[in-house]
Amino acid sequence: MSVWRFSRYFLGSAPSITEARRFVAALLRGWPAVDEAELIVSELATNAIRHSASGRFGGRFLVSVQAHTDRLWLGVLDEGGPSSPRASRPCLDGEGGRGLLLVASLSIDWGVWGDEHGRTVWAVLDTALQGASR
Repeated sequence: MSVWRFSRYFLGSAPSITEARRFVAALLRGWPAVDEAELIVSELATNAIRHSASGRFGGRFLVSVQAHTDRLWLGVLDEGGPSSPRASRPCLDGEGGRGLLLVASLSIDWGVWGDEHGRTVWAVLDTALQGASR
């Protein structure tokens, strides 16, 4: 199987999270890790809207999916902000704080590139392991 990559911009609004999930689901139809990929992109898109300039009026974020024979690379590029994303313990009030912990638990690796002008938060899924477990 050859390597391929698709990317798409979305408006920085809550309805775009659903659209980003649909984009990933359509690209990965038939792949073993499609459910995990949808969830990861949903979490990363939510963070882009909530915690970066992507959520301001006119903001946007970019979802990228790169497929390899045995893994998927997923990334969400935001428009930057004052703080860098990091996994943290959930808030006591039950709202927020679980997104990157969930991403970390579903992926074999994840990270952040960039600075206050724009960041890509990415995750890698091992599709060989996913296919073997089903």
